[in-house]
Amino acid sequence: MGNNLLYVATVLIWGSTWYAIKMQLGTVDPDLSVAYRFIAASTVLIAFCLATGRSLRFAPHHHIFIAAQGLFLFCLNYWLFYYATFELTTGVVAVVFSLIMLMNILNGAVLFGTRVEPRVLGAAGLGVIGLILIFWDDLAALDLTSGPMVGLGLSIVATYFASLGNMASLRNTRAGLPVIQVNALGMAYGAVFMTILALLRGAPLSFDSSPGYVGSLLYLAIFGSVLAFGFYLTLLGRIGADRAAYAAVVFPIVALIISTFLEAYVWTVPALIGVALILGGNILAVAKPKRAPLKKAQPG
Repeated sequence: MGNNLLYVATVLIWGSTWYAIKMQLGTVDPDLSVAYRFIAASTVLIAFCLATGRSLRFAPHHHIFIAAQGLFLFCLNYWLFYYATFELTTGVVAVVFSLIMLMNILNGAVLFGTRVEPRVLGAAGLGVIGLILIFWDDLAALDLTSGPMVGLGLSIVATYFASLGNMASLRNTRAGLPVIQVNALGMAYGAVFMTILALLRGAPLSFDSSPGYVGSLLYLAIFGSVLAFGFYLTLLGRIGADRAAYAAVVFPIVALIISTFLEAYVWTVPALIGVALILGGNILAVAKPKRAPLKKAQPG
C-alpha cells in the first residue's frame, strides 16, 4: 500500500471517528467505553495474527515498549479525550489534537535526535492557524474559569500522551518489530490498563445495546483502531513522526464535512480561509524538497 493511499485512508477514517466518539457518550461510563473499544480491537487483531501465522512472541525488553505504546496510545490519551468531549465541542478537541504534529517534532528531536526541518515547522504553523480560524467561534467562547478550560487542559495532556505513544511506536518500528503484531499486543495492553483504571475508579459495569452505541463501538474498534492505526503507524515508520502526524491537522476537515451534513455546521469566511491554509500546509509538509542539479565539470 503506497504512502499516499495510507495517508488518505488514515485521514478519512480518523476524521470520521470524532462523530462516532460523540455517539459513545451517554449511558456507559467513558472508562468502560474506551476499554470495550480496545478489547474488541485487540481481539480482532490477535485473531487475525493467529489465523495468518504471525508470531506474537517478542523478547521481554520489547514488551516494555509495546506496553508503553499501549498505555499512551491506546489508553490514557483516549481516556482523557472522552472526558474532554463532555466539556468541549469536538471541533475544539480536534484543534488541540492537531498540536500533536508539533509535539512529535519536539519529542522526535529530544528522544531520537531527529533534525527539525524549517519547512515542516512552517507547514505545522499554517495548519494550526488554519484550524484556529475554522473553530474561531468555539475558541473565542471559552471562559478561562469554566469547565471548557478543564476540557482544554485534558485535551492538551491527552495529545501529549498520544505523542509519547507515537514515539514508542517509532522506537518499535526502528527495532524491526512488525506493525500488526505490535498493534495487537499494544491494544491488548491498553485494554488491560483501561479496564484496571475503570475498576479502580469504580465505574459501574454496564453496556448499551442500542444500535447507535454498538455501531459506533464497532466502527471505532475495527476502522478507527485496527485499520487506521495500522495505516498510520506504517506511515509513521516510513516517512517519520513529523510528516505522518500532519494527518492530525487534516482530520478536522473531514469532521467538518460530516458536521455539515449531520450537525448542520455553518461554513464561514474564516473557516474557508482556514481550510485553504491547512491544504497549503499539507502540500508543503509532504512535498519533497527539490535538489539543486549537479553542475557539469568544466574542462580546465
